Amino acid sequence: MASSLDIAGINKRFGKGDKSVEVLRKVDIHVAPGEFLILVGPSGCGKSTLLNIIAGLDEPTEGEIRIGGKNVVGMPPRDRDIAMVFQSYALYPTLSVADNIGFALEMRKMPKPERQKRIDEVAAMLQISHLLDRRPSQLSGGQRQRVAMGRALARQPQLFLFDEPLSNLDAKLRVEMRAEIKRLHQASGITSVYVTHDQVEAMTLGSRIAVMKGGVVQQLGTPDEIYNRPANTYVATFIGSPTMNLLRGTPQAGQFGLQGASLNLAAPQQGTAEMMLGVRPEHLVLDDAAPWRGEVSVVEPTGPDTYVVVDTAAGNVTLRTDAQTRVRPGDRVGLSVAPAHAHWFDARTEARLA
Repeated sequence: MASSLDIAGINKRFGKGDKSVEVLRKVDIHVAPGEFLILVGPSGCGKSTLLNIIAGLDEPTEGEIRIGGKNVVGMPPRDRDIAMVFQSYALYPTLSVADNIGFALEMRKMPKPERQKRIDEVAAMLQISHLLDRRPSQLSGGQRQRVAMGRALARQPQLFLFDEPLSNLDAKLRVEMRAEIKRLHQASGITSVYVTHDQVEAMTLGSRIAVMKGGVVQQLGTPDEIYNRPANTYVATFIGSPTMNLLRGTPQAGQFGLQGASLNLAAPQQGTAEMMLGVRPEHLVLDDAAPWRGEVSVVEPTGPDTYVVVDTAAGNVTLRTDAQTRVRPGDRVGLSVAPAHAHWFDARTEARLA
């Protein structure tokens, strides 16, 4: 049965006194049984440190980690009933695939017939039954990662921890393995925490996402909430590709004044003189009749879409248009924004405005 995970008031400092560095600050996250939580952020944001604290590879300066309601801080990793999948696969090179998958079961003194049955079940689930007699050196990167996941699955732990497991794979394999991990989670129902710096992995895999920066959770929510209602400009620009366009301006009685243009958009009445308008590239529209104009500087066909960069007096903006769009660098174009897709932020605090 899946267990809950509670990350309660976790602080972490390295060093002592004035030279200490705070890498996690008051992290509070409840992960429901069977949930798939993503920790996402750039290098140095604290996500791997938090995963190591959950695993017992490091200890918090303050706070509790509760697995199934039990505080496990101070408990060694082997007693936490967790399984971890690493970026480096961490397979035993001298053991066969079958022995790698069953190693933890053997260490737990599981009888051989029962162990073999579990190895066969996991291998069938991962579609690697034909590889059981091979050594890791005889496998591709994707096959090695399947074996690493199989070793974790075989244990049937309370908690799965993934530490950037797809970073060593090429683009095609990453897509395949993302789908494989999602399918396995749906089949096993085991509570999982997954660390990545890749926002595409975060959006496609997670039931909820914690976006981190500087040791602080900037926003915790579903992929839909993170994408469509970002809590601040950092989350808005970190999640989404191409990144959200941000334009500084002032509200003016039903209009939003930009450098060189005024848009027919009613900003929230928040009593702030300067705001930032956020617009996703897919919500900017080429509009010949629009008063906001600029010059096309870059056109990037991607197959199904075309990205168009337009230089305006208010700054450069990127549009995502359809493949049939026929514009060229140097063209003068008009731009409009759908009011329903406008995001508003305080220009000083960068926080989202209601």
